Amino acid sequence: MKYQEVATKLHKLGCQEIPRRSGGSHRKWYNPNNGAIVPIPDWGNKDLKIGTLRSIVRILGLDWEAFKRI
Repeated sequence: MKYQEVATKLHKLGCQEIPRRSGGSHRKWYNPNNGAIVPIPDWGNKDLKIGTLRSIVRILGLDWEAFKRI
């Protein structure tokens, strides 16, 4: 799954992207429900690994099944 797909799903689940202050290949996302912040790699057309995705969802305190359904 590419970064853009992940970003769309996170937005629908109520998370927000923190504005970037500088360059880099990672973007930070914030879950306002529990205050969790996690960096997510933005590698353009390169897919993120499933373990990375599961870790991101876990750190943000979201349900994996809900993430996959959206």
